[in-house]
Amino acid sequence: MNKITPEHLSRGAIVYIRQSTPGQVANNLESKRRQYGLADRARQVGWQEVTVIDDDQGHSGSGIARVGFEKLLVAVGAGQVGAVLSIEASRLARNGRDWHTLLEFCGFVGTLIIDEDGIYDPRHPNDRLLLGLKGTMSEMELSVLNQRAHEARKLKAERGELFMTVAVGYRKVANEDRIEKEPDRRVQKAIELVFTKFDELQSARQVHRWLRQENISVPTIAYGPEGRHVVWKLATYTRIHCMLTNPIYAGAYSWGRSTHHVRIEEGRKRITHGHRVARAEWPVFIADHHEGYISWEQYERNQRVMADNANSKGLTAVRGPIRRGSTLLNGLLRCGHCGRKLSVGYSKRCSRYYCHGQTHLHGGKLCISFGALRVDESVSTEVLRQIQPLGVEAAFSAIEARESTIDDVRRQVELALEQARYESNRAQRQYHAVDPENRIVAAELEHLWNERLLVVRELENKLQQVDTQRLPPPSEQERAQLLTLGSDLERAWNHPAATAETRKRILRTVITEIVARLEGNEVHLVLHWQGGDHSELKVPKPRNGEHRWTLDATTTDIISELARLMPDMSIAALLNRAGKRTGRDNTWTESRVRAFRSDHGIAVYREGERAERGELNLLEAAATLGTCHMTVLRLIRKGTLEARQACKGAPWVIKASALAALDRSMIGRHRALTSNPDQKSLEF
Repeated sequence: MNKITPEHLSRGAIVYIRQSTPGQVANNLESKRRQYGLADRARQVGWQEVTVIDDDQGHSGSGIARVGFEKLLVAVGAGQVGAVLSIEASRLARNGRDWHTLLEFCGFVGTLIIDEDGIYDPRHPNDRLLLGLKGTMSEMELSVLNQRAHEARKLKAERGELFMTVAVGYRKVANEDRIEKEPDRRVQKAIELVFTKFDELQSARQVHRWLRQENISVPTIAYGPEGRHVVWKLATYTRIHCMLTNPIYAGAYSWGRSTHHVRIEEGRKRITHGHRVARAEWPVFIADHHEGYISWEQYERNQRVMADNANSKGLTAVRGPIRRGSTLLNGLLRCGHCGRKLSVGYSKRCSRYYCHGQTHLHGGKLCISFGALRVDESVSTEVLRQIQPLGVEAAFSAIEARESTIDDVRRQVELALEQARYESNRAQRQYHAVDPENRIVAAELEHLWNERLLVVRELENKLQQVDTQRLPPPSEQERAQLLTLGSDLERAWNHPAATAETRKRILRTVITEIVARLEGNEVHLVLHWQGGDHSELKVPKPRNGEHRWTLDATTTDIISELARLMPDMSIAALLNRAGKRTGRDNTWTESRVRAFRSDHGIAVYREGERAERGELNLLEAAATLGTCHMTVLRLIRKGTLEARQACKGAPWVIKASALAALDRSMIGRHRALTSNPDQKSLEF
């Protein structure tokens, strides 16, 4: 029975064309010709108006959104289509939802479905059953094909022979299922430079900024008519991050490091790719698979550093990257009361560590807060004490780093210049090989040659600039100074050339975390060292009115007592002889002593006040006893005469009452100058 009626022919026909992937569209040309040939078949059957819908070329039919299929459903639902033509059911849909929706629409309006096997009317039960089986088989076929392909890829990956793409710096060996390093020395040195700078800067962002600052290009893979090839571009953060996180550069083979997620949006399946999988869940991992640029231990260390730098991911367990600022422990401190990381606050003249506690969520008060200066100094002192034996080794490393910093840039420029000269010579050979009379080709080759020469000139100038910026090698005196600083780490730590960033990097190298608690008027610190050891520190908090320039209590007491014995000028001279300094580490002057007395409410010395209190100095006591001052001093040292002294070098204070109670008979007692009876004394 002929199922095509005049009513069907009057509506028009639609030819639906689809291939699943862009590769099929580009390479499976016979399938494309077969599908487009259905338009001629529709005209031969009798349709005058034939519409071809090929908007879904390169799209899967497994349920994702398809513009062409939606257009087809709209046209069928409007009753404008007499037949839908496709070479097979799998081209129309690979899932039951789309397939049965199409059957429902065609059954409602009486639209035929035509493939290479026959003509079907969805209104007829037998045809509807057959079409349903075709849709189910198409859906099942896709599942089987996907499963077979996945298992085949997995088996090949388990042997370490599956390479969908090869990272820059490696190439696939011809006719073999293995990879090897790119033989281009410039490519190898550029990749090694990325890992070297990360070891130095400890931040992917800083490596990216340094490469940009030095105008150093990095290799990347491009595909074109000439196939896979290396091109050189200025670094981007994404490219640097991919290099640092790809285990291929550590000599390891991995498969399944990312996966896809499926979700429903507006009734359609949406697949998103590129979701990272935890390392423990990688389906295939083979260590020591090929030659790497770094070791696996270095790769794992790099991943830990990058994980610690991931502040933007909202992780509370990370230390964060090294930030600008004068404080040394930001990112390392954790509150011992609530477990949150401590923040840093800077004001005009000071800095503080504080814990938000429940301030952000519940509007509560700060959990803890304390000044940064004393805590930083205490932790720095403890760290220097622990790493003192490594000081000389660090000095040698500093010498090597000073000499190799500029070499990294120069090496990259040299390799770029070598390649540019090769390209220039190649363009020159091409220009000389062409017929001079063929001006169209010769002019283009001459222009290309000139461009290559300009690149060579730019790189030569850049190489000269690098050599101009090169620092001379350290002299013997500079080497001796570095080694001296290495043996005295405290001096090197406080050296003006030592930046806060350098100190922070040293602290992060040896300390994992510091837990801080406030107990009374002390900050209790638990230092978690690299390797698992712990140590404790107790840092006193300044009391009300104290600050970093507050003078120590001993010097304050000395000045208070000396103010009752001598004028300000004499007090300043005595403090300087005793090695006492001001709160700002300055020497004492009369004006500074006067300012100190004024701040502490100490009265100025007044002549005669000692006599009013009944106090004598050493000379006055000797005159009263009728002897010399050395005799009085011996009596004081023996404890026979009671006296006091504010500090070493200060005048002795002797009470007149103590002097009156002294046994005078002890003063007039003399002893022989020598035990030799023959010695005579001269009398004048």
